[in-house]
Amino acid sequence: MASSKPYSSQKISPKASESQGVDDRWEEFLSLFFGADTLPSSEFQALFEPIRTAAIDSMLVVGQIGQTMDGRIATVTGQSKYVNGPSGLLHLHRLRALVDAVVIGVGTAIADDPQLNVRLVQGRSPARVVIDPQGRLGKQSRVWHSDGTRRIWIVAQGSKVTPPPGVEVLTLPMIEGRIQANAILNSLSQQGLHRMLIEGGALTLSHFMQAGCLDRLHIITAPIIMGSGRPSFQLPAIEHMGQATRLKVQTHLLGDDILLDCDLSDQRII
Repeated sequence: MASSKPYSSQKISPKASESQGVDDRWEEFLSLFFGADTLPSSEFQALFEPIRTAAIDSMLVVGQIGQTMDGRIATVTGQSKYVNGPSGLLHLHRLRALVDAVVIGVGTAIADDPQLNVRLVQGRSPARVVIDPQGRLGKQSRVWHSDGTRRIWIVAQGSKVTPPPGVEVLTLPMIEGRIQANAILNSLSQQGLHRMLIEGGALTLSHFMQAGCLDRLHIITAPIIMGSGRPSFQLPAIEHMGQATRLKVQTHLLGDDILLDCDLSDQRII
């Protein structure tokens, strides 16, 4: 079973909050999610119960990506704020509030300088993890901001880094030019982080997906056609449709965005 995490609240920005009724229902759902009782039927139960309990091993890993209708996550210059609308962003922050750790690659950390917290909703921010084999991320990046949340820097063996105060360093081997997804997950699980969100970018998410390391995948599609730009996934080319990954999907409406909740548990490698 994925680890339980004590619930604590964080103030909501008035500009980002939904109606008070929805906020109250979310706060009640949070308190139940980390308990042992059955979740009552609600809009949050339908969205998040599939990531409540690990079914294969001690870990539960969910990927998330926000995209346009033509499968783009950013312009050709890398600008991506914001592809999804307010409801899609709220969903992402709720996902963060339900996991132990949020994981991104160094490219996303440099390009977007994200905070990776839950400032838009009630909840506790997860540990922030950056996969950065060569230790390229600067010490002033917002993911390293000291706010009481765990911060973990995953680097390759042999990389010499001097972490900012309070930042933990995990050193893992490089295989075929990269740190392997299963090694990252096992290392984080040994740190007590069992329910994990792989948030980006496309290369990192695609690596975890190709490695068979995702239990669920949340694709939030905005009503936008970009026509060009950076694709949502970067996977090996296939020659015929029989090689394509066909997913079991449930759909949910998030304001103007559409959430595709993809069940990848059949493809999960233990």
